[in-house]
Amino acid sequence: MDTFVESYDFGGKTMIPFCTSGGSGIGSSGDNLKNNAGSGKWLEGARLNSGISKSELQDFVNSLK
Repeated sequence: MDTFVESYDFGGKTMIPFCTSGGSGIGSSGDNLKNNAGSGKWLEGARLNSGISKSELQDFVNSLK
Protein backbone atom coordinates (compact mmCIF):
# COMPACT_ATOMS: atom_id res chain seq x y z
CA MET A 1 0.00 0.00 0.00
CA ASP A 2 2.81 2.43 0.80
CA THR A 3 4.29 2.08 -2.69
CA PHE A 4 0.87 2.67 -4.25
CA VAL A 5 0.05 5.82 -2.28
CA GLU A 6 3.56 7.21 -2.81
CA SER A 7 3.21 6.90 -6.59
CA TYR A 8 -0.42 8.02 -7.02
CA ASP A 9 -1.65 11.63 -7.15
CA PHE A 10 -4.53 12.03 -4.70
CA GLY A 11 -4.87 15.76 -5.37
CA GLY A 12 -8.53 16.79 -5.44
CA LYS A 13 -9.65 13.45 -4.01
CA THR A 14 -11.11 12.52 -0.63
CA MET A 15 -9.83 9.24 0.77
CA ILE A 16 -11.44 7.21 3.54
CA PRO A 17 -9.13 4.45 4.72
CA PHE A 18 -10.84 1.38 6.18
CA CYS A 19 -10.12 -2.20 7.02
CA THR A 20 -12.40 -5.20 7.35
CA SER A 21 -11.29 -7.19 10.34
CA GLY A 22 -13.07 -9.17 12.97
CA GLY A 23 -10.42 -8.30 15.54
CA SER A 24 -7.82 -5.57 15.52
CA GLY A 25 -8.54 -1.95 14.68
CA ILE A 26 -7.09 0.24 11.94
CA GLY A 27 -4.44 1.65 14.30
CA SER A 28 -2.16 4.20 12.67
CA SER A 29 -2.59 2.79 9.14
CA GLY A 30 -4.77 5.70 7.97
CA ASP A 31 -2.24 8.27 9.19
CA ASN A 32 0.61 6.33 7.60
CA LEU A 33 -1.18 6.23 4.24
CA LYS A 34 -1.93 9.97 4.46
CA ASN A 35 1.68 10.81 5.27
CA ASN A 36 3.04 8.63 2.47
CA ALA A 37 0.55 9.97 -0.06
CA GLY A 38 1.43 13.62 0.48
CA SER A 39 -1.71 14.85 -1.30
CA GLY A 40 -5.48 14.62 -1.14
CA LYS A 41 -7.95 15.01 1.69
CA TRP A 42 -7.74 12.05 4.07
CA LEU A 43 -10.57 11.45 6.50
CA GLU A 44 -10.17 9.43 9.68
CA GLY A 45 -10.00 5.72 9.04
CA ALA A 46 -12.25 3.06 10.52
CA ARG A 47 -12.44 -0.66 11.10
CA LEU A 48 -15.58 -2.17 9.66
CA ASN A 49 -16.62 -5.55 10.99
CA SER A 50 -16.36 -8.26 8.36
CA GLY A 51 -20.05 -9.03 8.96
CA ILE A 52 -21.26 -5.44 8.61
CA SER A 53 -24.86 -5.13 7.45
CA LYS A 54 -25.98 -2.90 4.61
CA SER A 55 -27.71 -0.54 7.05
CA GLU A 56 -24.60 -0.33 9.28
CA LEU A 57 -22.47 0.44 6.22
CA GLN A 58 -24.95 3.12 5.16
CA ASP A 59 -24.80 4.62 8.67
CA PHE A 60 -20.99 4.74 8.41
CA VAL A 61 -21.14 6.47 5.02
CA ASN A 62 -23.74 8.95 6.29
CA SER A 63 -21.52 9.79 9.27
CA LEU A 64 -18.68 11.00 7.02
CA LYS A 65 -18.28 14.76 6.75
